[in-house]
Amino acid sequence: MALAAAIYILATLLANYTAMWFVPLPVFGMVAVGTLVFGITFTQRDRLHHHGRRTVYTVIALAALANSLESVLLDIPPRIILASFTAIVLAELADTEVYQRHVRRPWLGRVAISNAVSIPLDSLLFNLIAFAGVFEPAMLIAIVLGEIVVKTLVGGVTALWRDRSWSTVKLATAGWLK
Repeated sequence: MALAAAIYILATLLANYTAMWFVPLPVFGMVAVGTLVFGITFTQRDRLHHHGRRTVYTVIALAALANSLESVLLDIPPRIILASFTAIVLAELADTEVYQRHVRRPWLGRVAISNAVSIPLDSLLFNLIAFAGVFEPAMLIAIVLGEIVVKTLVGGVTALWRDRSWSTVKLATAGWLK
């Protein structure tokens, strides 16, 4: 449990630190470097669920506080602190509740359903709070959409990697590989 919690918190810290560094993304224009890391957090946090809801909430709170402290110590703009704290708390809590409602489903199903709620919520909250008025509305929409795509892909790869029982044969049988 400690390793999963540490990876989750470290990934949120790295994502927060790199939230204002952008790289080009075909079709969408650009995406924050932190997005490439933050996709890991959704699935990593889902790994904590077998330790109970209280553990998940504790780790979310620790991540939110650690990110706020990091932002202050590294002189990250206040809008990023507010955006990070709000998005982590609200999107991760929504994810936790959705995940818990589907706890009897197979691992990949739980992850897919909870990520389908939390990834768009996180992307909208963070970017609207952090960058409204900084970027033109069209660019902001492109960033949000790009982040949703990247976080979903990274979260999906992380979920498949975690669920090692999903061999290539099972993926092919399920129609995932063609």
